[in-house]
Amino acid sequence: MTSLFDPIEIGHIPLSNRIAMAPLTRNRSPGAVPNDLNVTYYEQRATAGLLISEGTPISHQGQGYAQVPGLYLPESIEGWKRVTSAVHAAGGHIAAQLWHVGRVSHTSLQPNGGQPVAPSAIRAKSKTYIVNEDGTGGFVETSEPRALALDEIPGILEDYRRAARAAIDAGFDAVEIHAANGYLIDQFLRSNANARTDAYGGSIENRTRFALEVVDVIAREIGAERTGIRLSPVTPANDVSDPDPQPLFNHLIEALAAHDLAFIHVIEGATGGPRDNLPFDWAGFKAAYRARGGKAAWMVNNGYDRAMAMDAVASGRADMVSFGKAFIANPDLVQRLKDDAPLNEADRATFYGGGADGYTNYPRMA
Repeated sequence: MTSLFDPIEIGHIPLSNRIAMAPLTRNRSPGAVPNDLNVTYYEQRATAGLLISEGTPISHQGQGYAQVPGLYLPESIEGWKRVTSAVHAAGGHIAAQLWHVGRVSHTSLQPNGGQPVAPSAIRAKSKTYIVNEDGTGGFVETSEPRALALDEIPGILEDYRRAARAAIDAGFDAVEIHAANGYLIDQFLRSNANARTDAYGGSIENRTRFALEVVDVIAREIGAERTGIRLSPVTPANDVSDPDPQPLFNHLIEALAAHDLAFIHVIEGATGGPRDNLPFDWAGFKAAYRARGGKAAWMVNNGYDRAMAMDAVASGRADMVSFGKAFIANPDLVQRLKDDAPLNEADRATFYGGGADGYTNYPRMA
């Protein structure tokens, strides 16, 4: 029987266990450049089979939150090299999550104070994190977006390609395409955020086009075996919805089977919330992928505890399980899960912004 603690190979990457650290936005990289604190944070958690970095904007336009590290500045790439080197020295592996937030942004975060971009000029009923002139941080309503012109889309695809190459140059073992949680790719997928009437809107085939083009351009650049994707079929995060997500995401997952991807990362239910917020056939979703020949490692996420994670892997329902908040408070989470030891509780007040407190100072087991 396969165990959560057994090794696994994803793509060509040998992992020591089937536990992943989910991407976690922490807003501790001023100027979009990873720093000493970030190096320590990731190094502390390198016993995870796979670390997935916090969302990392592919361009200045793709940024939606203050003080998140990017992949579009030379100094950012140099900062990430220090992170990946520390993780590898500790025996770990790490993937960069490639992020374009689309409409989930604020004019103060955009180039020249411009409007955020989106599939359609539909404002998200959501908030984002900014830093004020006095240095304090806080959440504000997202700004009104503008619709992307058709001739702008190739440029964004080029940004994805360039960021994927930068990630590999920075020492990452793989990349994860962020196609979840109501950000740009997810906005193209969802009918409530995409009112386009061109080749990227309307039908399911058209609404999945952008996601598949992003996968194509990245897989060609760095290899499908170093490419993963994160999906959230039923999350309402950042004001996205679709009246019938099953055929939409089944179409997408069947198309993804044509690529020999490293992993598929699935958020089951509402991100950070209930797992049963909307009816969805998760087993059928995975089966649709496998039926079309998809071989990527199947990673699941959202509300998993030790028993659930162990059962998911032992039953074959999943190949890997990712943990988010548990990794914030437990840098030695893998060992705690092995020993069935108590977990530290995360301090929500320190999730976004700040320094070492609530970031790198959580205690390990004695």
